[in-house]
Amino acid sequence: MKDLDIHKKVAVLIDADNAQLSKLNVILDEISAHGHVLIKRAYGDWSIDSLKNWKKPLNELAIQPIQQFAYTTGKNSTDASMIIDAMDLLYSERIDAFALVSSDSDFTKLASRLRESEKFVFGVGEKKTPVSFRNACDDFIFTENLGAGQVSKNDENKDSVTSPSNGAEELIPALLKAWELYQNDDGWVNVGPAGSFLKRAKPDFDPRTYGAAKVTDVIANLSTVFDMTKQKGKGTTQVILYRPKILGN
Repeated sequence: MKDLDIHKKVAVLIDADNAQLSKLNVILDEISAHGHVLIKRAYGDWSIDSLKNWKKPLNELAIQPIQQFAYTTGKNSTDASMIIDAMDLLYSERIDAFALVSSDSDFTKLASRLRESEKFVFGVGEKKTPVSFRNACDDFIFTENLGAGQVSKNDENKDSVTSPSNGAEELIPALLKAWELYQNDDGWVNVGPAGSFLKRAKPDFDPRTYGAAKVTDVIANLSTVFDMTKQKGKGTTQVILYRPKILGN
């Protein structure tokens, strides 16, 4: 759960020109885990051949198709239609969060505007999505992490320390910054607030990108850089902490 709950009303707006048809079902499942999906709309020119296979999935998933003819060759009228609808929904004050499903950087300004109005913004797209759009969202979800490619619960039982880091080295500067901000008197930092900082610093952060199930697994895979320990928390819970290895020497 990421800053939302099941009572939050979410509008899912899909740019069919730049979204993956094969991922629609898992995208909706992912967003539904963070709130109540109230509106589902997909935008495109449904008269063209490239979108002919969308009809059945849209019907099955109860997604409303919004027809938008291209007025001029080479101009994307779909983006404008989706942006206008998003602003109408914003001013209706019915929606708490928006999920913008697209890999197109043209929605960067829309995401920023929605956040300025204190709306939570999910972005959903491929890893090729420009960083400007990814960083304009509160939470950007890579479609490559959804469906068959995501980490299963069985993977959580594996020894993550012996697993490869899968590129997690790029997170080291942010994890060190979190440690600087939140370390206790003994030089340890709770993984909880560190993970929250990581998400704020990198909206597209997702443990699944690095072959892990949880933030703790990601840090454990960076065992050459960080030490980890556990402490007793409230009741029967345990708190997981980390610190740079240099402090343990």
